[in-house]
Amino acid sequence: MSNISGISSASTADLFKQKDSVEKTGGEAFADQLKSALNEVNEYQETGEKAVADIATGQVQDLHQAAIAIGKAETSMKLMLEIRNKALNAYKEIGRTQL
Repeated sequence: MSNISGISSASTADLFKQKDSVEKTGGEAFADQLKSALNEVNEYQETGEKAVADIATGQVQDLHQAAIAIGKAETSMKLMLEIRNKALNAYKEIGRTQL
């Protein structure tokens, strides 16, 4: 299910999963969220690569949907790289902090 803005709405199973991750310790919950986000980016990348291959071979059924899949893959990768860069900068800053 998704709404008009493109953000998927949470299903009941997703809400229970989120509740379980909140009950875990902070580190475990963060690791689970990070793993989930990376898996989602990977799925977008695979879908985007398939769409590009379909366009190249002429097997694409709906060019608009293929373009959307490629756009989602590109945007999710850019977001992941920005988050990684921010995390690395924060880690370096903590390392420079004098005790």
